[in-house]
Amino acid sequence: MDNLDYGIIGNCRSAALVSKTGAIEWSCLPEFDSSSVFAKLLDEQKGGSFSIQVAPDYSVEQRYKKHTAILITRFSEGENIFEVHDFMPRYLKGANSYYGPPEIARFIKHISGKPSFSVQYDPRLAYAMGKTHTYVKKKFIVSLTQGEKFETVFLYTSFNKNAVVEGRVMEVTENGYFLLAYNEKIFQPSTRKVYLDLERTKVYWLNWSNKTPNYKKYNAQINRSAITLKLLTYNKTGAVLAAATTSLPETIGEVRNWDYRFCWIRDASMAIKVMADLGHTNVARRYLQFIVDLIPDKDEKLQIMYGINKEKKLTEKTLDHLSGYKGSKPVRVGNAAYEQKQNDIYGILMDVLYEQLIKHSTDIENGEELWGITKGIVWIVAKHWEEPDKGIWEFRTEDRHFTFSKVLCWVAIDRAIKVARIFRKTRKIEKWSLLEQTIKKDIMDNAWNEEAGAFTQSYGSPNLDAAVLLMESYGFIPARDPKFISTVKAIERELSNDGLLYRYKNEDDFGLPSSSFTICTFWFINSLFKIGEEEKAMALFDRLLSYSNHLGLFSEDIDFKTKRLLGNFPQAYSHLALIECAINFSKKATEQQVLESMQ
Repeated sequence: MDNLDYGIIGNCRSAALVSKTGAIEWSCLPEFDSSSVFAKLLDEQKGGSFSIQVAPDYSVEQRYKKHTAILITRFSEGENIFEVHDFMPRYLKGANSYYGPPEIARFIKHISGKPSFSVQYDPRLAYAMGKTHTYVKKKFIVSLTQGEKFETVFLYTSFNKNAVVEGRVMEVTENGYFLLAYNEKIFQPSTRKVYLDLERTKVYWLNWSNKTPNYKKYNAQINRSAITLKLLTYNKTGAVLAAATTSLPETIGEVRNWDYRFCWIRDASMAIKVMADLGHTNVARRYLQFIVDLIPDKDEKLQIMYGINKEKKLTEKTLDHLSGYKGSKPVRVGNAAYEQKQNDIYGILMDVLYEQLIKHSTDIENGEELWGITKGIVWIVAKHWEEPDKGIWEFRTEDRHFTFSKVLCWVAIDRAIKVARIFRKTRKIEKWSLLEQTIKKDIMDNAWNEEAGAFTQSYGSPNLDAAVLLMESYGFIPARDPKFISTVKAIERELSNDGLLYRYKNEDDFGLPSSSFTICTFWFINSLFKIGEEEKAMALFDRLLSYSNHLGLFSEDIDFKTKRLLGNFPQAYSHLALIECAINFSKKATEQQVLESMQ
């Protein structure tokens, strides 16, 4: 498989990646950041998978059931046809609680004829660190490993258990099921019960998707991206993950491989802002509560990222026994970046907090806590905004005065002033306004590079950086300001490669970047649109959409030459930026239609 041709299924507790031929090749249970049950994605030989094998003359097609996270893989050979409906159960149980067990259900739907298949069921528990033993019992198939950690999973099925384990060919004459459960079931599953779970899960997703507005253009892409972002949210705490995987490389064969199964304050806040704009207010509220629970004492700084269960220590280690995706080592679990200092997170957080207050100022929960957080953030920014940091791209070596970090320090104070107005705390406004003006002047004086004709990556640097394109969307500078237009043009000249953008081109800790960072291309398209180059922006957008996989999903990066997807998958960053672009284009199309109807 040369591309990340996977679908994601999940239930806001964990997730699994299913290949376009119906093989589960990545899943961690019981939670997103647990050790893997299947990790063929990270090692073809050792990782383990759960695949559906058919004769070579079968054709295979895959799609999502519309407006849901249920993945349907259809196998057909003449009149012999069956489907695999993959999902992880999630539905309302009681007034406000959701049923979302650590389980993967594979409903086998008989369509016609006498199709046949075999199963290669090969779990390799605990990141395949020790040997996994599988046994057929009376009611289930159990797999266990006793390495560093004792792990078990249970497979329930309507098919012959010995035939399943031995990989024998089985005929599909009626509907059936496989249910992979992290815990042993108290009540024996059945085809009828699994079908009921499928229908309940379908209803859950249809109800959830129904809250997403309909748009004139790109409606399907917006909806699929919104569902994907929802699949990256963790129900228990409100955390939002950067991606569902670890160690998928930015470039094949290189060492830029990171674990993204954590909650970055920046990524999560950006995702939440978009989800709230789409009307998914519960996701936003739960995330705000996650932040409120995390906010440290007033004199302690917020970390840039946390574990999904609010863990503060995310020790990074490598799994040297795994060969890595397409041989790209190392495979990492944990992420050392949690110790970095990045000053932009305060502005991003204040922006989300302010947006939520505007939307829910009448019924906002914990208003007093939010005002306390606002004052605390201003205090931290006032104390530290003049210091260098690691920046949005997490340079692991020297600290610099990154333009993006400074702009977001300005955003923190700007939004704090607006929050003070909402709470009618006028005494603070005058004092904070002076700080806001000071930061703005500092940026205008030091970030602009006359020779480059652009705001550059850091103070005194000639290097360009796609992140400065966000100066406009955060309200620091108007879209039609000559300096912003000039910056967009300079970035296009320097960082665009066949319509795809580099984050930056200067050397970092690991050499020169060699793939396109997908969110940067969306930022660039959005900026082109804002400065008036609308047709060009839409043409680039359509081309970028064509680089998604067969299900409309994006990873973190795209290879400049081959256009294959690279980096962790699916990536929250990429999908939130897709939604922002698509909404802008759709609003424009609606405005034009209104104007035409008035003529």
